[in-house]
Amino acid sequence: MAYESITLNSAFTITKIISIHYFEYMNDFSFPGESHNFWEFLCVDNGSVRVVAGTSTYILKKGDIIFHKPNEFHNVEAWGNMAPNLVVISFECHSSFMHFFEHKLLRIGDIERTLLAQIIKEARLTFLSRLDDPYCEKLIRKEKVPFGSEQLIQMYLQQVLIGLIRAHNKTSLEPLLPKTTTLKNKSALFYKVHSYMEENVDRRITIEQICKDNLIGRSILQKLFQEYTGCGIIDYFSKLKIKKAKQIIRNQHMNFSQIADSLGYSSIHYFSRQFKKITGLTPSQYASSIKALSEKQEKI
Repeated sequence: MAYESITLNSAFTITKIISIHYFEYMNDFSFPGESHNFWEFLCVDNGSVRVVAGTSTYILKKGDIIFHKPNEFHNVEAWGNMAPNLVVISFECHSSFMHFFEHKLLRIGDIERTLLAQIIKEARLTFLSRLDDPYCEKLIRKEKVPFGSEQLIQMYLQQVLIGLIRAHNKTSLEPLLPKTTTLKNKSALFYKVHSYMEENVDRRITIEQICKDNLIGRSILQKLFQEYTGCGIIDYFSKLKIKKAKQIIRNQHMNFSQIADSLGYSSIHYFSRQFKKITGLTPSQYASSIKALSEKQEKI
């Protein structure tokens, strides 16, 4: 039998990554704008922003994503009272299909959100550069990186692009992943519990309460979160609380005692310990560092 090979077609090939950022901005943040000769997208993870792209203006909320084509002027500023969290990635791609993303405001789904989280995770493992530094203009590799990390970043990013086009054409991204009922059910269950915890981030809840309210066994719940997040569910809930605390700090409407109380902490001292354990900074150190970045931005 004579076998014949087939050359696989590629819709997108990301040839270079210029920057990978995850920004936590103050609620009065404003970036005056720039243009460059490569693609860039901005996705809102929390809050809202006002974006100018070329001659158009857009208001983006959580889950919105916008692409800036090469040499298109763009700027961004916080919009409303909530401090924004943004994923910003710039890259080179010469596929003709990139024209699809011009002048469009799109929505990401759970799968794209997971892929973006994986990109950020791999970037932190791969590059020395701080992902929250808007003035970083060069990614520097670490001496030791996980096997295949850069290729995973490339693959995840290409999958995001394909998924957005498929979603726009009413076609699911799921055929790119193992097509099993178990996978779909696990994903739906994870995001159901994740949403539940986000809605109850201001409460003190136990694993038992989470299991009861979501009709799920404790061992299944723990295994699910270990698989999706790499940590236990209570640890993950603590991270959600601190993520919310960081946003409130950037909103500049509460002092630390009020923030601790609003998130269900028994004392400001316990809140501060948890904050430092998860972020490596005390609340006041975090506030100072974010403020310093904002002031540096104003001087440029």
